[in-house]
Amino acid sequence: MTGAGDEKREISYKWAGVDIEAGARAVELFAEKIKATRRPEVLSDIGGFGALFELDLSRYENPVLVSSADGVGTKLKLARMLGKHDTVGIDLVAMCADDVVTCGAEPLFLQDYVATGRVDPEKIAQIVGGVADGCAKAGCALVGGEVAEHPGVMDPDDYDLAGFCVGVVEKGRIIDGSRVKAEDRVIGIVSSGLHSNGYSLARKLLFDSGDFNLDDQPKELGFPLGRELLTPSFIYSPVILKVAEACDLKAVAHITGGGITDNLPRVIPDDVNAEINMGTWPVKNIFTFIQRVGEIDLFEMLRTFNMGLGMMLVVPPGDVRKALEVLDMNLFRAFEVGKILEGKGLVIYK
Repeated sequence: MTGAGDEKREISYKWAGVDIEAGARAVELFAEKIKATRRPEVLSDIGGFGALFELDLSRYENPVLVSSADGVGTKLKLARMLGKHDTVGIDLVAMCADDVVTCGAEPLFLQDYVATGRVDPEKIAQIVGGVADGCAKAGCALVGGEVAEHPGVMDPDDYDLAGFCVGVVEKGRIIDGSRVKAEDRVIGIVSSGLHSNGYSLARKLLFDSGDFNLDDQPKELGFPLGRELLTPSFIYSPVILKVAEACDLKAVAHITGGGITDNLPRVIPDDVNAEINMGTWPVKNIFTFIQRVGEIDLFEMLRTFNMGLGMMLVVPPGDVRKALEVLDMNLFRAFEVGKILEGKGLVIYK
C-alpha cells in the first residue's frame, strides 16, 4: 500500500525486469543475418508464432525427418569472461547439425533459444549473429527462435543457449552403423580444438584451481589461453554429405561429450570393436597442455575431450582413399586412425 507521502510507482513489465523494447531492438539488429540463411523451402518470416518449411517431396521417395537438440554448455562462461559472444552460436549449430548428419541427413533448419537475465540488444545480436553464421556454414536455415528475459532467476549478464535442428534423409540411405563389419576402416577428421566439450574440467583446472589467466600464452600454444579455448567448433555436415555421396559411408560418430571412448561405440554394432591407433593423427597442443598441467591420465583425456578428432567415419577398406580425397578437397584434414575387429562394441586403443 502506498502512503500519502510516497511517490507513485509506475508498475510495468520493465519495472519487473523485462524490457520488451530491448528485445525488439535485438531482433532488429540480427534480422538481416537471419535472412541470409534463408532457403527456398522457408515459407515464413521471422516473428510468427511458428516457422513454416515446405519439404520438396519431389526430391525423395521416402523422406525421414531427423531431429536434434543441444546446447553449448559451460563454454558460455568462458565467452562471458572474455566478453566475446559472436562465436558461441557457431558452436551451437555444430552441436546440433553435426548430430543430425550422423544419420546421413541434410540439416534443413534450426531454431535457437536464448535465455538471459537481462536483454542487452547488442550482445544478443552478437549471439544470434553467430548462430546465423553457423547455419550458413551448415547450409541450413535459421527459421526462428526465442529470446527470453529471466530477471530474478538469472544474473543480468548471464545467458544460456540451446538449439533445435531438423534434417531429412532418404529412408533407404539412412546411416545407422548396422552394416559395419570386421576389416572396415576408421577415419578421423581433425577438430578445431575442444569444440564444446570438457570445458568444466578445463576451466576448473586452469582458472578456478590454477593460476592461469585468459591472456596468458603458454609456450606450447600459438595464442593466449582465452582465444585458444574460445575457438569455434568446426561444422562438418556439408562435407559428410559429400563423403556419403562418393563412398559407402557405413557409420558416422560426432565426437562430443565422452570423447572417442563413448561416442564411437554408439554407431558400431555390439559384435565388433573399433581399434584406434594412437599416434596416427596430430593431437593439438591445447590438449597436451591441459593434460600436462593437470597430470591427467590419458584414458581420462580420451573420455573427456575429442583429443583432436571432431568426427569419425567408418568405410570399407577400398573407400578410404576416396573419402580422404573428398575431405582434403573440402579443406578438412583427416587420417585413417583405426580399423574394425570382431569384439563387443568397444573402443580399443593401441
